Amino acid sequence: MTRDLVNDICKALPGAEWSDPWGGGHDAWKVGGKMFACIGVSNDGVSVKTPSIEDAQLLIEMGRATKAPYFHRSWVRIDWGALDEAELRDRIETSYQLVFSGLTKKLQKEISGA
Repeated sequence: MTRDLVNDICKALPGAEWSDPWGGGHDAWKVGGKMFACIGVSNDGVSVKTPSIEDAQLLIEMGRATKAPYFHRSWVRIDWGALDEAELRDRIETSYQLVFSGLTKKLQKEISGA
């Protein structure tokens, strides 16, 4: 699992946009202006949103993720090498869908082209 792989997964999602909002080398991926994945300057993993605080805690307890510094408790950081590519992709896509579903219906239609 690498930064390049995460960026490739993220940029393939509909309406995904890259930014470096804090400067210094962050890879923040957003849809509709809302972040769904972030790689920090320390480049030690990717932070993603989970469906709930309880889901995040379960992933942490299972050793599949760690607490995502500076993010809400429903976010986790997936350390490089902690997951195989299929599970990493699933975590990123789940985060994307959670954020996408919180956008207005109008914005969702614009992004999906429906």
